[in-house]
Amino acid sequence: MSVASYSYQLQPARVRVEFFRLLPISLFVVAFGAAFGLAATQKGLEPLQAMLMSATVFAGASQFAAVDMWGTEVSVLPMIAVVFAINSRHLLMGASLYPMLRDVSPGKRYGLLLLLTDANWAVSAQEYQSGRRNLEVILGGGLALWLAWIIGTGLGVYFGGLLQDPKSLGLDMVLGCFLLAMALGGKKSPRVLVAWTVTALASLAAWKWLPANTHVVVGALAGGAIGFFWLERKPAPASDAEDSTHDR
Repeated sequence: MSVASYSYQLQPARVRVEFFRLLPISLFVVAFGAAFGLAATQKGLEPLQAMLMSATVFAGASQFAAVDMWGTEVSVLPMIAVVFAINSRHLLMGASLYPMLRDVSPGKRYGLLLLLTDANWAVSAQEYQSGRRNLEVILGGGLALWLAWIIGTGLGVYFGGLLQDPKSLGLDMVLGCFLLAMALGGKKSPRVLVAWTVTALASLAAWKWLPANTHVVVGALAGGAIGFFWLERKPAPASDAEDSTHDR
């Protein structure tokens, strides 16, 4: 019976570098963590409950949705459905990381996915397009974002009155601008531009006519369909090019 071998090893030095690389955007995550901590306590959660929720769930939008549905009689099944819908984009994000994770041991693989966020996924995916596999940003950057979310929750629980509405300061635009910058910094081609356009149109249509929070998945599937059916041509190997030259 053969034993599977996993060749990829995370490099601690690079993990530290990626931790500090995403530290600036983590500062904005603190503000939203504070808003969540305040909302959680206003809904009746104990400070420890709010902190544990942020430490174990680590999913901003779905935590806000769950707290919004919180009450004396919690409807568990609708809450699960809403949280799943909001986080369903992680199904696609995780699938897109498979080529990078297939030679990582299962323990490390699923440990990395626990820290997966929009920000560190975007960095890792963009660098993979450029030919570099960077799983350290998922771990290092994810730890920075996770700690920021927990710290922010604690600040909101105990000092929530200082920042009740991060949107009033425009902080809700920070992550969106970061993701847009990562997309614009990636590889550009007619195939990519068409995929962006289809994704945007499908997302807007879903946002207008479909249930809440489905537009992310609809847009991702639409853009993914373009990538699936419009395959990118790989350049011919150098040896093949040389052979064709000699034949002439």
